[in-house]
Amino acid sequence: MMKTKRLIMSFATLLLTTLLIQAQNISDTNKINSSIDEYIKSVINDFQIPGLALAVVKDNNIYFEKAYGLKNLNTKDSLSVKSVFHMSSVSKPFVVTAIIQLVEKGKMKLDDPLVKYLPYFKLDDPYYKEITIKQILTHTSGMPDVQDYEWNKPQFDDGAAERYVRSLANEKMIAKPGEKFRYSNMAFDVLADVISKVSGMTFENYIKEKILNPLNMKESDFLRERIKPDLRTSGHIFNLQPRVSEIYPYNRIHAPSSCLESNVTEMCNWAIANMNKGFLNGKRILDESSYKLLFEPQFKASDERFFNENADQFIGLSWFIKQYRGFKTIFHSGGDLGYRSEIIMIPEKSLAVIVASNYSSTPINGLAFGLIDIVLGYAPQYSKIPISFVMGKIIIMEGVENAIAFYKENKNNSTDKYFWGEDQLNTLGYQLMNNNRLDDALEIFKLNVEIFPQGFNTYDSLGEAYMRAGKKELAIKNYEKSLQINPKNENAVEMLKQLQNSN
Repeated sequence: MMKTKRLIMSFATLLLTTLLIQAQNISDTNKINSSIDEYIKSVINDFQIPGLALAVVKDNNIYFEKAYGLKNLNTKDSLSVKSVFHMSSVSKPFVVTAIIQLVEKGKMKLDDPLVKYLPYFKLDDPYYKEITIKQILTHTSGMPDVQDYEWNKPQFDDGAAERYVRSLANEKMIAKPGEKFRYSNMAFDVLADVISKVSGMTFENYIKEKILNPLNMKESDFLRERIKPDLRTSGHIFNLQPRVSEIYPYNRIHAPSSCLESNVTEMCNWAIANMNKGFLNGKRILDESSYKLLFEPQFKASDERFFNENADQFIGLSWFIKQYRGFKTIFHSGGDLGYRSEIIMIPEKSLAVIVASNYSSTPINGLAFGLIDIVLGYAPQYSKIPISFVMGKIIIMEGVENAIAFYKENKNNSTDKYFWGEDQLNTLGYQLMNNNRLDDALEIFKLNVEIFPQGFNTYDSLGEAYMRAGKKELAIKNYEKSLQINPKNENAVEMLKQLQNSN
């Protein structure tokens, strides 16, 4: 009898302990979810973000997902976690996965030269024949980057990939293959044709059939025309305030580097599969051994255009790798006209964050790592707010005088909150001019000269504004001042010639 009582008491104690643990877990989860919600709303307010969706994966499950804001500021249609975003460069790891699948099947090798698969590939450089597939995947091919994505004149047909490859014959390399890291969308775009020629399928159909469908990413696609209209979003740009972009960033010649369309819910499947080394729901997209290449540092990722050269950051096969909060972190960011995206994975913690926004000015990298911080128990870092955003809003609502007053009142006592700088006022001034607010632009450029009297570009911009306003003498005076500070300012020399030769 005593034994039975002890068993009952032990069971009761175990049950109570379990219930207490569950209650604590629920309490912790609610606290984290509340912190995420508060953090996101604060960032959205600070940066005037039209729309944003996010998801957090933990222990192979969606831990948190939510959408904020609108698909389109004009139509006022609300976002949902099923809304589809242009994912920008987050597209690239899907391309790498396709290449590795073909390698696993023995259809190609990473160290093979590109010309083996595309004999018509050519650059205006004797070293182009040495470029390998692996060098493209690690951004060490020596190929330059795209200068014009031609979003305003997109191509949609199946022949776009090969035409793009054949169009590169006059491009010059910026380094020998394997010599240095240099992020190249152009190099990745060539891979659409490689995948097509090796697989016998179009690039978009291959990705859909071999990667997206097995991962149950039914609404995701690299082919824009297959995205359901009711799921689509519109991109937004900052022009004194957030505005709907007239151009959507889609062009089939740039599909591999930029054109995945997906939502945060389906991207969770992608994150889980990668953290489980290619496995999801009984299906495998890659052999486990392939992740030794994908997730292992291949090259130091230092590029003065995008990355801090002193950062301890590396490139695997497309994926970027660094230590964060003591954990190996795998990630990729994306940004194109009207959109920003980010995926971060910490496989050791079975933790991932996916963020997508339909706004060019969303501080996506800082925001995504802020979410990681919250889940790991740290206080998130807040990105500094560009002062041009704040002033643009004030100018529209209250006038340029109030915007200038705000700047002067806050410049010296809130430097931690805002991103100040000569370029901020300069950008704002040009936006005002482009919106036919020349008088307001003049006031902002004059403020810039006042705050940054040693900046040659401040006088150059003020000179241009006076020139547009027909105030020749003031324009000449400011261009001359710009040349005094920087005698190598060729623009000022040219503008002075025009002004002095005009009637």
